[in-house]
Amino acid sequence: MSDPRRIVVAISGASGAIYGARLLEVLRETPGIETHLVVSEAGWRNVEHEQELSRAAVEALAHRVHDVRDVGASIASGSFRCSGMVIAPCSMRTLAAVAHGLGDNLITRSADVMLKERRRLVLMVRESPFNLAHLRNMVSVTEMGAIVCPPLPAFYTRPRTVANIVDSSLARVLDLLDVQHSLSLRWEGGEGR
Repeated sequence: MSDPRRIVVAISGASGAIYGARLLEVLRETPGIETHLVVSEAGWRNVEHEQELSRAAVEALAHRVHDVRDVGASIASGSFRCSGMVIAPCSMRTLAAVAHGLGDNLITRSADVMLKERRRLVLMVRESPFNLAHLRNMVSVTEMGAIVCPPLPAFYTRPRTVANIVDSSLARVLDLLDVQHSLSLRWEGGEGR
């Protein structure tokens, strides 16, 4: 039996905590995946406000939970074997800290590790509209090797519910992590329509 693939899931303080919680649910059901969760204080506030979920309920979705203030946690080290990290959602504050190398909490420190180790880092940035600082920070992290993946739904899948829209965005993230899923239909071309 091989070791599980480890994926770090971070929830920062932007609106959209549903993305992180749903990602944890999907990864929990995926064989061979071990999730490590870290949530900012504002992230916890959004989980409770937007999702009406308790902290314990979200923590139960992860295999391991880390305190955002513990910059000495395992996921803050390049020696921690990991397939990738997703910040879902990624606030503009977190994006700015990653773009400028400010490892001032466990989310931004772990993201910095992903970049320095050339591992997959996906940022589901959540803000609209973008100002010039946001755009420059997105360019900066992209140049460093991160993938900026705002949760933008694909309507060719004909979503009927908020859950369908969330799953459509997470399907793209899972593809970026090379994790098999059945969250969303794949485009087969428009022939015959």
